[in-house]
Amino acid sequence: MAFRLEWKRSLSEVPQEAWDALAVPLETPVLEWEWLRQMEVSGSMRPETGWLPCHLLVWSGSELAAAAPLYVKGHSAGEFVWDYLWADVAEQLGVRYYPKLVGMSPATPVPGYRFLIAPGQDEALLTELMLRAVDELCRNNKLSGVSFNYVDPLWKERLEAMGFSAWEHQSFVWNNPGFRSFEDYLGVFDKNQRRNIRRERRKIADQGLTLTPLTGSEITREHLARMYHFYELTNAQFGPWAAKFLSREFFTGLHEAYRHRLLLVAVHQEPSSQPVGMSFLLTKDRRLYGRYWGAEGHFDSLHFNACYYSPIEWAIEHGVEHFDPGIGSAHKVRRGFQAVANWSLHRFQDERLAGIMSAHIGRINRMEQEQIESLNQAIPFAEGRDPEG
Repeated sequence: MAFRLEWKRSLSEVPQEAWDALAVPLETPVLEWEWLRQMEVSGSMRPETGWLPCHLLVWSGSELAAAAPLYVKGHSAGEFVWDYLWADVAEQLGVRYYPKLVGMSPATPVPGYRFLIAPGQDEALLTELMLRAVDELCRNNKLSGVSFNYVDPLWKERLEAMGFSAWEHQSFVWNNPGFRSFEDYLGVFDKNQRRNIRRERRKIADQGLTLTPLTGSEITREHLARMYHFYELTNAQFGPWAAKFLSREFFTGLHEAYRHRLLLVAVHQEPSSQPVGMSFLLTKDRRLYGRYWGAEGHFDSLHFNACYYSPIEWAIEHGVEHFDPGIGSAHKVRRGFQAVANWSLHRFQDERLAGIMSAHIGRINRMEQEQIESLNQAIPFAEGRDPEG
């Protein structure tokens, strides 16, 4: 069968129906056309911000057989794998680390990246064909190599067998074993932590706050504009360490064709009619993903309620099985989130740099796994109530 490969500088040049026929069946929502396109048309991800879209398409006649969202990067910001270690090694070797090619949903540390393959196609054949094209692009344009970040665990195994080095990173997840109520969720903790969570929940009412989950048509463009305001406020607290990559237009642009994937938890305090805080999550099928949050001023325990407890309560009510709250913040383990591994995959053009990674990545991954195990030992489960046990 003859395939035709094509590179595109904008997702707007790719028919949505063709792309989503490959992306929508996946568990992850962040490889769908509208999410990725809004990154570009909003001005959030463009060459001026260090993200040059370079998407790979594989056509079989008039049918899209496979696709991959890819970006040429001149820096590592917005990837959340912090590969500055390898950039330092490259510098010591006298090797240019930038520019490089990256496959991921930009600024979105949500596991699930993989090549998009149409049902019925030979996945092994197409994967090999696409990787050859990726390697050729890197060679012809003097890119240091390719990294795939936050990959699908099953896809990781396929690419490891094809010579990629897998680098382990730590994330969090809450798994719902079939709870029917928030009290069921509380029941897995020891007595002290149950009391602590109930206290944190009461503080919301004590401050005159109400939290309201919003989905689908309940979400207005004004809600999303307000969410951008909170996103700005949160990032302003971190100065040069902020992770502000998205524009106001990105948030409001999601209203028309992507709000069916959104869950907002709006925080109100009388007499204000405007939300004084909000969390922003993605939902698809039986999965929930925490992304952003913010508030005007400080409210005791609001972060825990808006980002963890209220979404968990919503997840239980709607049969969600897995809730990824986002990376970072070890205090998640005290709320029942377990530390888990996620992976990035790397292949460098320079043989010396590739050899150094190959020689040391096993030890690095073992250290990361020890950190994951240490975090999980701190979860305050009641004796005999570990829902994963």
